[in-house]
Amino acid sequence: MSLETLKERLAERLLPPSDWQLEGRPVRSDFDLNPGASRWVEGPLKPAAVLIPVVATDDGARVLMTRRADSLASHTGQIAFPGGRLDPGETAVEAALREAWEEVALDPAAVTVLGLSDAYETGTGYLVTPVVGWLEASPVLTPSPDEVAEVFEVPWDVLMDPAMLKREHLETPAGVRRWFWSLTHEDRYIWGVTAGIVRALRLRLYGEEGVAALATAEDAA
Repeated sequence: MSLETLKERLAERLLPPSDWQLEGRPVRSDFDLNPGASRWVEGPLKPAAVLIPVVATDDGARVLMTRRADSLASHTGQIAFPGGRLDPGETAVEAALREAWEEVALDPAAVTVLGLSDAYETGTGYLVTPVVGWLEASPVLTPSPDEVAEVFEVPWDVLMDPAMLKREHLETPAGVRRWFWSLTHEDRYIWGVTAGIVRALRLRLYGEEGVAALATAEDAA
C-alpha cells in the first residue's frame, strides 16, 4: 500500500476529532480477552489520550513509539505511545499533542491529525483515546529523561500484520489468569494496552480479514 493510499484510508476509516466526547464509552478494552474480570481500581474512568504518530519515509510508513523511563513509578520500561491523562478542559487531540511535545519534543505543528481510533478501557481505570497523526518526515526528537528512556520507529506493516500478534497470559498473585495481546519486533516487546490499541486500530482499518485465521492457529496451539 502506497503512503498516499494509507493516508487516505486512515482519514476515511478513523473517527473525526469532532466526534470525541469526554465521557465516551469504550469500544475495546483489557476485558475483551478477560470477560467477567473487574477493574483493578474503583471509580469512574479517567480520560486519557495517546498519539500514534505515523511517519512517511522512503522505506514506507513507520510508527513512532517510546520506551518508558526506568525511573517511573508505574509501567517501568514498557513500550508505549506518547500520551497521558487529559488536563482539565482539554480534548483528546490537545492532550495527545501536548504529551508528545512534553515526552519527546514532537512539534505539534509537524503533525497532521487524521482522526481517532476506538476508545480503549484499561484495567487500571483509564479511558484512552488513540489519536492518529501523520508526519511527512522523521522528526528530530529529544526524549524527556524523566519520562522516556528511548524513542524509536516500528514499520507500519509489522504493527498491522495479524500474524505478529500473540495471545499471552500471566498469573496474578491471587492465582487469576489474565490474558493480553503482545507482539515482538526485533528486541522490542510490545504488550498489554499498547498492543491492544494497535490491534484495535488494525481492526478499524482492515476489518476481520486475517484475524479469524490467527485465532484458529492460536486455538490449535
